[in-house]
Amino acid sequence: MSSTDKLFPLIVQQDAVREALPHLDVRGALTRMFLSLANDSAVQPSQTFTPFPQGAGDFITYLGVMAEARVFGAKLSPYIVTGSKPVITAWTALMSMETGQPLMWCDAGLLTTERTAGATALAVDHLAKPDARRLAIVGAGSVGRAHLRHLAPLRAWDSINVFSPALAGNEAKCTEVAALHERVRICSRLDECVRDADVIALCTSSGTPVLSDTMLTRPALITSISTNVANAHEIPPAWIQDMDVYCDYRQTTPASAGEMKLAAQLHDWSPDSVLGDLPELVSGRARKPSGQRHVFFRSIGLGLEDVAIAYALFRHVAGQPTR
Repeated sequence: MSSTDKLFPLIVQQDAVREALPHLDVRGALTRMFLSLANDSAVQPSQTFTPFPQGAGDFITYLGVMAEARVFGAKLSPYIVTGSKPVITAWTALMSMETGQPLMWCDAGLLTTERTAGATALAVDHLAKPDARRLAIVGAGSVGRAHLRHLAPLRAWDSINVFSPALAGNEAKCTEVAALHERVRICSRLDECVRDADVIALCTSSGTPVLSDTMLTRPALITSISTNVANAHEIPPAWIQDMDVYCDYRQTTPASAGEMKLAAQLHDWSPDSVLGDLPELVSGRARKPSGQRHVFFRSIGLGLEDVAIAYALFRHVAGQPTR
């Protein structure tokens, strides 16, 4: 990192991030990071929640250290209460472990979307059956579309069903989503979207279950991400005890993920039953799914993911070779 000592800290705004995204190897960056975590050359503390006084909002801090890359950093994500729509932003600070100096401040909004979808893709590649052919994506916002882009290359999908209430009657949005892959089919009903699916990616902002008991017709891999709603859960917590459960990081996720917390409180589920996390999956140490029941992968988003993709952005913007 000594070659960067003379650089002023880079300030990378959203437009510059958007321009750089096609050049970033998100999957490679996350794979290397999770291997480092598995090999004890990275540190992932728990995220911290800090309220503002007088109910004015809050912010979450996502931290991480990558020793092999000689960097550490933090993403700060505030939720600011206003008279109308709240203000939600995210910025990542990347710093050098060698000099203690800041290397970059970058807008983390687009990067968060990419690292979230990239982490799901890592899990799907390791957990989905090799012959999985039916993909269902619930949600068609920026996160849902990113999941589609990251998941589409992983298997020879016969169908990619997409459902979102926001697509109903919106021909322009339907056309935009359908253009992302030749196998995309826009569904008008949720049950139609997930029926017979091998993999179901839940990409909603719902705080309550999206799926119900009658919707799934075969054992499926279900992935779920986080939203700002307290104890948010996209599947019924009672399902957890009858599933093969995985997560992004077993040291932090069960204490934060809504359905895991509720399953432990209400349904006698124990975090000890988690079969594996992403460090264990990418290092080949995790037990594979049984194939006899539903598989659940839960992601809450890690500071190390933010540091890893910010480091990839830094190397690109600074003109350093990717690795």
